[in-house]
Amino acid sequence: MPKKSSISFDATSLTYNMVYMNADGEFIDSELPAAVRSGNEFFITHDFIPLPEGSSLIYLPGRLPVAYVDEEFLSVESPDEDIYPLCALLPAGYTRLFLPAYENSVDAPILPLFGYAAVAIKDGEFFVAAKRTDDPVKWNPLNYPQDKLEEGVSYLKEEMPENRLVEHLAHCALEYHCLTASNIFLNRWEGGIPTSPTCNAGCLGCISLQESECCPSPQERIAFRPTPEEIAEIAIYHLEKGDEPIISFGQGCEGEPLLASSTIKKAIEKIRMTTKKGIINMNTNAFSKDRLLSLREAGLDSIRISMISNIEETYNLYHNPCGYSLNDVRTAGRAAKSAGLFISLNLLTIPGLNDTPTELRAWEELLAEGWVDLVQIRNLNIDPDWLFAKIPLKEKGLGILHFIDAISKYTKVGNFSHYELKK
Repeated sequence: MPKKSSISFDATSLTYNMVYMNADGEFIDSELPAAVRSGNEFFITHDFIPLPEGSSLIYLPGRLPVAYVDEEFLSVESPDEDIYPLCALLPAGYTRLFLPAYENSVDAPILPLFGYAAVAIKDGEFFVAAKRTDDPVKWNPLNYPQDKLEEGVSYLKEEMPENRLVEHLAHCALEYHCLTASNIFLNRWEGGIPTSPTCNAGCLGCISLQESECCPSPQERIAFRPTPEEIAEIAIYHLEKGDEPIISFGQGCEGEPLLASSTIKKAIEKIRMTTKKGIINMNTNAFSKDRLLSLREAGLDSIRISMISNIEETYNLYHNPCGYSLNDVRTAGRAAKSAGLFISLNLLTIPGLNDTPTELRAWEELLAEGWVDLVQIRNLNIDPDWLFAKIPLKEKGLGILHFIDAISKYTKVGNFSHYELKK
């Protein structure tokens, strides 16, 4: 069970209550002050906002909810029925501030790869411990009409019957509801083109390939290597016809795209011989400076580098890099910026890890170098207890709000790519 923490204000003034789910699937107001979690510590907080549109409420099996009772953080049981902690999965554009507070049973299953956020109830309305940190319009699933998506899939299958990427992306859009895949068929915004079935990292929270000891991956990794012609055909279509079009290599359904850099370079050359429109982006671990510079020469416009930490020990424990180091990543980022690429960081974030004093100082040192144009906060999808068993916590977090304020002094902070920033 996480540690108890001191309270910095009068708990009797709290108006947010712990909410749980009973065995009948009903949401129950406990009428007890809600607890939240950061790292391995419990807190009470006023940092709640109304539950945003597009959020999902889910229960956590094999666990008991924790509330603040008589100046202690205690797990809550019912003598009459099983009860479960409740939490929220946030839509894009919102950053999680606290984890849900719960106690694991002895046989608690490892949680699926989702971004669990603390919820509470007040006057019959749900609230979540989060902050809006970007404009969610382009990433709201409600703005992805199913009828138009199906029409777009049918059209592109007819236009490109031999292109294997069309079938793959159609599956991602229709079955996984992937928004970057869907954008290809809706002719707009950031469209993802997977290219690499292999990876040279073993990230603990990888959403396309997981070791058996963890949990099922929520989506299937691409199983073939597309040709430069297949990549270019669908990329040109999107860049020519799309509204504010971005093509991105390095999607959740693939490995590391730099491992397919020779194929991608040929594709980019074909793309730019046909059209100068739009932006060509790559989401990458940036293991190779030389490969990035070669792609820049071909016409790559921007990259987004995934990192959980700027400290080698933490970085290695999470990313498990094979054949490269964190220093290689930083070297590649600096070189890419000098070559004119727009550089974003995909900063994998979980309360109680990134916001510790040591981790924050390391981030500030990196950002002070000035080569990062945008930090994209990404709520890390993972079971917190499983993660913290792999990456032991050595310090208390300063709070995600404090963390965001601190890094905002060095560069822009948001949650996803922006067409207008890169143009």
